[in-house]
Amino acid sequence: MKKFQKLSDSEMEIMRVIWELATPITSTQLLSIFESKDWKSQTISTFLTRMVDKGLLSQTKHGRANSYVPIYTEQGYRKMEAKNLIDNTYNGSVQDFLATLYSGKEINSEEVEALKRWFDEVTKDG
Repeated sequence: MKKFQKLSDSEMEIMRVIWELATPITSTQLLSIFESKDWKSQTISTFLTRMVDKGLLSQTKHGRANSYVPIYTEQGYRKMEAKNLIDNTYNGSVQDFLATLYSGKEINSEEVEALKRWFDEVTKDG
């Protein structure tokens, strides 16, 4: 993916369905899944085109219809989203991010130990 582009709330809603189904899906199928939203066919197509442009979906033409599959898993997307946040907001510092997250909040000793074990595992593998 070129430059990370965060998904809008509606795009994320569509991606969650696509990730959950884990099979190629068409805009017609998505339109039926989201019928309660009253989205038009063009609305779904616009969201799908944006997600293809963002590098999150691949598109395959089947006759007159297109099918879409995710390029990244949900976990893969979340990892990129978190890295983008830390890189752009905290100059790449996980420590600054965690300090901001837990500033003023107490962390109990069990959580501290769990974090230490997790960091030990992460640094051992990487």
